[in-house]
Amino acid sequence: MIKLYELAGAEENRRFSPYCWRIRMSLAHKGLAVDCLPWRFTEKEKIKFSGQERVPVLVDGDHTVSDSWQIAKYLEAEYPDAPSLKLENGEVLFVKFWAETVMNPLLVKFLLLDIHDSLTAKDKIYFRDSREKLFGKTLEEIVEGREERMPDFHKTLTPLRLTFKKQQFVAGGSPGFSDYIVFGAFQWARCISDFSLLQPDDPIYEWRQQMLRLHDGLAGNAVGYSV
Repeated sequence: MIKLYELAGAEENRRFSPYCWRIRMSLAHKGLAVDCLPWRFTEKEKIKFSGQERVPVLVDGDHTVSDSWQIAKYLEAEYPDAPSLKLENGEVLFVKFWAETVMNPLLVKFLLLDIHDSLTAKDKIYFRDSREKLFGKTLEEIVEGREERMPDFHKTLTPLRLTFKKQQFVAGGSPGFSDYIVFGAFQWARCISDFSLLQPDDPIYEWRQQMLRLHDGLAGNAVGYSV
């Protein structure tokens, strides 16, 4: 069986990496069975065999693949007869880079303290120290005023909102890896924080509901918050 190392909180079943969720959904999309293994920030040795220090890490027989984009390409190449992730769609790379350079950096400033509070004691020390050095502020200072920043965040989602007024999914009439990229970010927030990002009358909210129901409710049944 395929193995997938995923980021976990103090609760083993609280899996909250946006990049890992991209792959969880992709594996389900392909209909592939997987053993999802918890990994925490301070467990670098646990994935040392992969040659780097981040998850997701996928192990499929003799193949070890890290980085969500490389894993998606591997799954598409290795399992071509399973439903396609639509990596050939022209929007995929744009969505990937938009999520990683615009959406996720905004989201993390809403979520940092919630992430910290959901970690093991050892991981809390590592996380606070590394993130406060990165941002030059305390976690509390970074998330302060997040409610007031929500309108600006919603503005950045306008292209996504307009897309869902024209088509059901980012990838068109059915979901693809583009959807899993964007959904991974929302699922990251939902699994780690009770801070509400979307209103029910937002087309993005309805799309997210569809994504939560996909693959027998894989994401909707995950440990998280009803926001």
